[in-house]
Amino acid sequence: MKTSYLFILGILLSTTTMFAQLKPVKYADGNQILNGLAIQPTTKSNNKPGILMLPAWLGIDTASKAIAEDLAKLGYYVFIADIYGEGNYPKNASEAGKVAGFYKTNYTEYQKRINLALQQLIKSGANADNIVAIGYCFGGTGVLEAARGHLNVKGVVSFHGSLARDAARPNETINTKVLVCHGADDPFESKEEIAAFQQEMRDTKADWQMIYYANAVHSFTNPEAGNDNSKGAAYNEKAAKRSFEHLKLFLNEVLKK
Repeated sequence: MKTSYLFILGILLSTTTMFAQLKPVKYADGNQILNGLAIQPTTKSNNKPGILMLPAWLGIDTASKAIAEDLAKLGYYVFIADIYGEGNYPKNASEAGKVAGFYKTNYTEYQKRINLALQQLIKSGANADNIVAIGYCFGGTGVLEAARGHLNVKGVVSFHGSLARDAARPNETINTKVLVCHGADDPFESKEEIAAFQQEMRDTKADWQMIYYANAVHSFTNPEAGNDNSKGAAYNEKAAKRSFEHLKLFLNEVLKK
């Protein structure tokens, strides 16, 4: 009876350790308090691969949390960044547009907040030289800025992010590998912006990929975006699953497990 009890207890304990949990992390940019989330992998390796996640324009949401948990199960340290900070979280799309617009225009401030989150990912246990940054919508814009700003990440993956960039900015060589997952019917990215982005990638000699998903518009990875493509933003289950598989292929190529 005692042996059976210990055996069952061991199973319960080992099962419990299989489910990593997101933990709040308070950090700062000067006097501005930031609130991120960290999660450790369920199975760890000597190479400690890390993923920095930049959420959409409303901030850390249900979708980003779910993806972080899935990535932890695959063996990655994950940190979800807080770009806005306490007192600045938008309550609706209108407010989100304004605050996100500030960081898109003041891209060096965006890069600074991204780098602060990157340091928190490293503090959580990830190898500083074995990290990829991924982002969704506004966060997708952010990871491209991480590449442009030469942050210490081996690759970036942008999901339905804005590709626009001030044409007056000088091009610099991009050494970070780039993957863009894009809805083929996204109304928020013009043909001109897409063409300019692709030319930027050529001019900066980047190792880049851009994958289009049929019948997908903006926010195609977010189940909370609804399913009405006519609104310009909607969830597309097929595109979401395919893009996650493309993410996994990219991570397997770029990061050491």
